[in-house]
Amino acid sequence: MKKELQLALSPEEAYNEALFNKIVAEKSGLSPHQDLIIRATKRSIDARGRKVKINVTVEVYSGQTPEPLISRGKDYPNVSNSDPIVIVGAGPAGLFAALRAIELGKKPIVLERGKDVRSRRRDLAALNKEHIVNPDSNYCFGEGGAGTYSDGKLYTRSKKRGDLRRIMEILVAHGAKEDILVEAHPHIGTNKLPLLITQLRESILEAGGEVLFNTKVTEFILENDSIKGVVTSEGEKIFGLGVILATGHSARDIFHLLHRQKVLIEAKPFALGVRIEHEQKLIDSIQYHCQSDRGPYLPASSYSLVQQTVLDGKQRGVFSFCMCPGGFIVPSASSPGEVVVNGMSPSRRDGKFANSGMVVAVELEDLGRYGQYGPLASLVFQQEVEQAAWEAGGRSQVAPAQRVVDFVKNRQSQDLPSTSYQPGLKSVNLNDFLPDYISKRLAMALPMMDKKMKGYYTNEAQIVGVESRTSSPVRIPRSKESFEHLQISRLYPCGEGAGYAGGIVSAAMDGERCAEKLIEKYGR
Repeated sequence: MKKELQLALSPEEAYNEALFNKIVAEKSGLSPHQDLIIRATKRSIDARGRKVKINVTVEVYSGQTPEPLISRGKDYPNVSNSDPIVIVGAGPAGLFAALRAIELGKKPIVLERGKDVRSRRRDLAALNKEHIVNPDSNYCFGEGGAGTYSDGKLYTRSKKRGDLRRIMEILVAHGAKEDILVEAHPHIGTNKLPLLITQLRESILEAGGEVLFNTKVTEFILENDSIKGVVTSEGEKIFGLGVILATGHSARDIFHLLHRQKVLIEAKPFALGVRIEHEQKLIDSIQYHCQSDRGPYLPASSYSLVQQTVLDGKQRGVFSFCMCPGGFIVPSASSPGEVVVNGMSPSRRDGKFANSGMVVAVELEDLGRYGQYGPLASLVFQQEVEQAAWEAGGRSQVAPAQRVVDFVKNRQSQDLPSTSYQPGLKSVNLNDFLPDYISKRLAMALPMMDKKMKGYYTNEAQIVGVESRTSSPVRIPRSKESFEHLQISRLYPCGEGAGYAGGIVSAAMDGERCAEKLIEKYGR
């Protein structure tokens, strides 16, 4: 016998396992003397009222064994002698494209410019401690891509892109906790992601695929408007049935290469701004309506804010981006001579600080003189702002920062609060180097956001510059139906770098779809 219940519980009732099982057994109406199997299938936090509630969907089984939560394992066919597909980039899009290609009987050859996830850590340490930027191994480049060292958020609105449940089950099969199948806003955490990424790679290798690290693509082999393969920095030519281009949103050299080889690309709107940092206790007190500690059962709270602004007759959104509860700010430059910040969280989200991007929508019409750069207009604009942040911070990975109210009042901060940003901060008036319409819109929006989260606008919080890698500044156009490039056959632009995804899960789904489309057309 199976019963499904919809419950609204207190945090303790929902997260104290013994108490949860007792309450569910009572509400099920089934005899407590029976051997009951109790399993939560959906769980979300409702903090709209004065008392936080946890909405839980739960299944109760009596006298029968439930079906397993996941229906797939890590069994893949051997494709070592099959036709190859070239996949450029080992981020979520590239790795999931490779696994899907294996399922469909083709051999993936994954080319990654950076290092494997374990070796990559040494370069991240050098970046944080010595301010040395390795242009091929950093928070953006290397096995797992930018998603490896992030909060590991798995929430997406892009459910039409593919099978969301399937992606989650593959992650669980490779080491993620089954909780990601239950929570409304699941995440994995930066401390857990490297092992999971390693397991995904092992599945590719065990099935006969290839993953080549320190392998940078420097040329595309094009013949009669068709791509035959790629050339690496070592001069090696690698051919395949087609090429899935999954290089991520920071691979500027690839965008330049495409433009140089006259492959159609186009400038794309994106968003740019700063990262804002509060103490997590403040965000908890606002979101959970608590005076002090949130207690042992509630997770670190998050938020999502949007505020429309009007400047010179143009309306643009200012919004939070990649909010990291209990996390820390990290240096995400991918080349020397620039400062870029991003956020990440461990699985427990137990850090002292909360941080989030606070960014302004940038439309192509806002770029003015950058229009002379054609399809690279947004990219050049983005790069110049990052270089200005580097100059303002003192020409190292020290980041320019300012207390929030001081920024809005256009005055330099006399001192700065403590921070999670390891390379350090320098007190700077960010209005001096941020593009005028970016700083003005931020200054408009931040006080107004206090109406939605009372206490958010405070001089005890600070902003750190710059948050600029929100999405790709370039789109590589492709057919809506076939996913194939509009000009070059057998080329499949994929994921965040091509402008078709916005996170780990949406990139993974896009990778799968690209592999399916390529093999459907050319793999027979």
